[in-house]
Amino acid sequence: MKREEGAGQGAMRIIELNSRTKRDILDNLLKRSPDHYSQYEETVNEIIRNVKENRDQALFDYTRKFDGFSLTAENIRVTPEEIEAAYKELDPDLINVMRKSAENIRTFHVKQLRNSWFDARTDGTILGMKITPIERAGVYVPGGKAAYPSSVLMNVIPAKVAGVERIIMTTPPGPDGRIYPGTLVAADIAGVDEIYRVGGAQAIAAMAFGTESVPKVHKITGPGNIFVALAKKAVYGHVSIDSVAGPSEILVLADETADPSYVAADLLSQAEHDELASAILITTSKELAEQVSLEAERFLAQLSRRDILQKSLDQYGYIMVAESLSEALEAVNEIASEHLEILTANPFEVMTKVKNAGAIFLGQYSSEPLGDYFAGPNHILPTNGTAKFFSPVNVDDFIKRSSIISYSREALEKVHKEIETFAESEGLTAHANSIRVRFQ
Repeated sequence: MKREEGAGQGAMRIIELNSRTKRDILDNLLKRSPDHYSQYEETVNEIIRNVKENRDQALFDYTRKFDGFSLTAENIRVTPEEIEAAYKELDPDLINVMRKSAENIRTFHVKQLRNSWFDARTDGTILGMKITPIERAGVYVPGGKAAYPSSVLMNVIPAKVAGVERIIMTTPPGPDGRIYPGTLVAADIAGVDEIYRVGGAQAIAAMAFGTESVPKVHKITGPGNIFVALAKKAVYGHVSIDSVAGPSEILVLADETADPSYVAADLLSQAEHDELASAILITTSKELAEQVSLEAERFLAQLSRRDILQKSLDQYGYIMVAESLSEALEAVNEIASEHLEILTANPFEVMTKVKNAGAIFLGQYSSEPLGDYFAGPNHILPTNGTAKFFSPVNVDDFIKRSSIISYSREALEKVHKEIETFAESEGLTAHANSIRVRFQ
């Protein structure tokens, strides 16, 4: 899709929003889904089979092959001394920011806690719901250039708030076996119980099935590359997972009141993640559209990840001009972006018309990185349009619900014939007999 004639100059293409362009953009965005990388599935499945069969030895072999480090049973687990050393390597100001961020995340997620409940009636019926945290959670943390301590906090703290007894973390080592100090400090602040230096699809398999060194968990969360995403997809059912995440994305909905430099800066904040990241502006103002494109070009000249930014914008960056706010909102709900910023005259009113978004940022001083690092709501969000049916990672991801049912003889006697009738209508006479026998 090329920039339209007369659309002005700048770093981003400007197009008219209509049914055709909206469909084309949706089709283009969906190409980034992990579901479109089936060519890697056999490689991932082979890694998983190897880990299931050979356990620790498979982890040692893959770590030597992919990370260049000689992993053994003696050095696979990160020691308390290494975590202590990581604190000394990190800037004290950064450590303080991590602690403040962790407290904000904890405070937000505590409000999500649910309690078990019971409803006792006078007829002898007791119904309820028992809330139980899962026992063991596993967190995957990327290494190298993709090491994000903020994601450690976002994955681990909801699990701690939920009451998970044991939290396991895996992360790939460097060739010298070292883990990025920020990752270790964030893990310690968040409350990780055990850290293992193993990465990739093999780490997901280890947490899903267990090895001699790495314990089996009940749920795996955390971002990773395409091999990690496909491994999580493959082990789902043996364990629970958060989601099969796609590349990052931001959508800004703006009218003529928005500041073009703010909009451009916010679009670029997500485009710098990687070349597959998506940055979209939908606006009712043609003038704002042209100004934002020019501002994006100005920022590009100043930013360190210019090559990644430009490729992201060329492939998945769009400025769409809508005839009306209602038309713009229809597109917003169809795209169902991971991050949605609303920069309009009345953002709270507009927000009420949004049905699908991972996280919603309201007003000119609520830029997306506020959510990434500090505000408290989780930044692990549904991508690739899955905000239509998925939610951000939250405390509920780390609990289980058990239904509670208790009837007295008197309560059951009032309804036993109805239950028997229902069971017999389905041809399940043993079900009916299980009720009937109590009154013969």
